[in-house]
Amino acid sequence: MNYENILSEISGGVAVITINRPDKLNALNKATIQELHNAFKEFDADKNVRVIIITGSGEKAFVAGADIAEFANFSVEEGGQLAAKGQEILFDLVQNLSTPVIAAINGFALGGGLELAMAAHFRIASDNAKMGLPEVSLGVIPGYGGTQRLPQLVGKGRAMEMIMTAGMINAEDAKSYGLVNHVVPQTELLEFCKGIAAKIIKNSPVAIGKAIKAINANYEDGVNGYKEEIKAFGESFGTEDFKEGTTAFLEKRKAEFPGK
Repeated sequence: MNYENILSEISGGVAVITINRPDKLNALNKATIQELHNAFKEFDADKNVRVIIITGSGEKAFVAGADIAEFANFSVEEGGQLAAKGQEILFDLVQNLSTPVIAAINGFALGGGLELAMAAHFRIASDNAKMGLPEVSLGVIPGYGGTQRLPQLVGKGRAMEMIMTAGMINAEDAKSYGLVNHVVPQTELLEFCKGIAAKIIKNSPVAIGKAIKAINANYEDGVNGYKEEIKAFGESFGTEDFKEGTTAFLEKRKAEFPGK
């Protein structure tokens, strides 16, 4: 599929999606959000894709925020629709994909950019990365899940401070907060992410998808995460991946998971 605002490639079971609006510091507009939706859906449906990495083009920014010019004159109703649609077609979609998503934060991740990174299953940052939710400095609040996911990742107090001050934190602080898992030199970022992806690919894609669903269940209102885990655990016994994994273990050989 051809895109105007993103680049995509697949190699060795790893799909890399690159937001490609360097003149706008990769800011998210409606068209880019729709293209990202399409790309994530396409790769999630492709059985040859085992891990998705999302990053930004250039050396300055992952995503420097939303494209403010696009919504500066919105009404109350239009603002609500903007947040609802964006969360539905991209941010919630990414969080709930059965294919693992790694955010490779290669610079500024602000506003909607940090919200996109937080929707990924985990994050790795370059050493020059800066992260923040500056929306209150514009008279608005984070609208793509930032007020929910940031406290889950860094705790309520740190999230309150970051959102209220509209300030940025550097990569090392983000790591100490638990917002990112690793910090690496920018030139090594993508290869480092691919290295982790290679470790993921060795395991059962069916089991990984079930684990993602069970982990996410703990953060859903009205859902008992323990019950979801028990259900997914039991279902695993009926998969070909379970049969192959246990057989390979007993035969002392490397498992070749069929993904079924």
